[in-house]
Amino acid sequence: MRKIVILGVLLGTMQFTTSAQTSLSNTEAAKVFAENVFHLSEVMLHDVANPPAASRFYAYAMLGAYYTASTSGSDIPQIGPNFKVNPGVHAPYSAKGFDLTFAATYAMLEVGKKIMPSGYLLKSNQEQLEAQFKEQYKLSSRSIDANKKYAIEIADQIIQYAKGDGYNKLSTYTRYTPSKEEGRWYPTPPEYMSAIEPQWKTIRPFFLESYDQFVPAAPAPFSLDTTSSFYKQTMEVYDVVKNITPEHKLIASFWDCNPFAVAYSGHMAIGLKKISPGGHWMSIAGIACEKANISFDSTLFVHVMVSTTLHDGFISCWDEKYRSDRIRPETMINKYIDSEWRPILQTPPFPEYTSGHSVVSAASSVVLTTLLGDNFAFRDDSEVYFGLPERDFNSFYEAAAEAAISRLYGGIHYRDACDEGVKQGRAVGTNSINKVLKPASKGTN
Repeated sequence: MRKIVILGVLLGTMQFTTSAQTSLSNTEAAKVFAENVFHLSEVMLHDVANPPAASRFYAYAMLGAYYTASTSGSDIPQIGPNFKVNPGVHAPYSAKGFDLTFAATYAMLEVGKKIMPSGYLLKSNQEQLEAQFKEQYKLSSRSIDANKKYAIEIADQIIQYAKGDGYNKLSTYTRYTPSKEEGRWYPTPPEYMSAIEPQWKTIRPFFLESYDQFVPAAPAPFSLDTTSSFYKQTMEVYDVVKNITPEHKLIASFWDCNPFAVAYSGHMAIGLKKISPGGHWMSIAGIACEKANISFDSTLFVHVMVSTTLHDGFISCWDEKYRSDRIRPETMINKYIDSEWRPILQTPPFPEYTSGHSVVSAASSVVLTTLLGDNFAFRDDSEVYFGLPERDFNSFYEAAAEAAISRLYGGIHYRDACDEGVKQGRAVGTNSINKVLKPASKGTN
């Protein structure tokens, strides 16, 4: 397979080719793929997958799709040699009678089916995919079976690779106990949930050399001095929420992405189904690929780069969260300023600094801007499924900036957590892109 290097990949020039065929147009193929990525999201909603875990599921599922293309003759850029640990996925045999859109999408669903707690729910989506390609795109039963066999063998290699990332060891660590030291994180209402994934930094990254490769500047230290940076930032959150504008409230809700949110009706707690931050950016990737009308191979490349970068972003961010262990605005304000104050959004169950959405949004925006171009205007309808209107953005950077400041509007983060989170995320995203833009020099795909 030819090794290629992308230098300044921009909209209209990122068109990879493959010897595998497909009967779909570029936009049709991107739409089929995006619809099935959302089926992964639906299973994560069912399982209430936490944000870091969700990013892991997306990443491995996208790798299943990516390697289906890269092992079947595509000139899609190699990423494995640039990972911390090369998956070493290989072609099980020469692919014949191959439909790349079907096979790659099927492999993505197959990995999801095998890696997520309720992944078995994706079996019906695989069956729907088969029916769609038989009836709408006239793929023969014989070709369907051959494509499925190839996709499953690729998926099995990805699952084997995933087993070595440390995920299965998380439950063996000593249970996390919140510190009672002043200024440290403590569970918040209404559910007072335990801290989520305190050992996530132990998960194997993709492009990062280590979990602490991009440690952000230290947060403003806890202080009750009214002239201190921390206290001023606290009062900013307090005032923003007290005087929230309709537009800022809408922005906060649009980027909420909290799978743990609940509402109460009497004594009954009702879970509010919401997509994760990673799921929101995977949706944006699909929207952008469909609009850009790029080749299906290119669509796969965009998705695998966004998903693996999201995964690295959560590892980097979660390392800092449990290092700084900073108190959430809700806890600080209720204890020291106003016991009746409540944030617009429900406070997530983990330490405050840095803002996870700020980190992964900035990281994703770097990847998408590099691959699809700056000033890429798009309409984000990711939240329509959850009852929120579409929003228009002039660029990925603009969307990421709004996602970051939304955490302040929502009352769940201080300003420095958003600002430094953006810097941290840009470093993570730039690292991913730089790793892939340099020539592959070792190993296999």
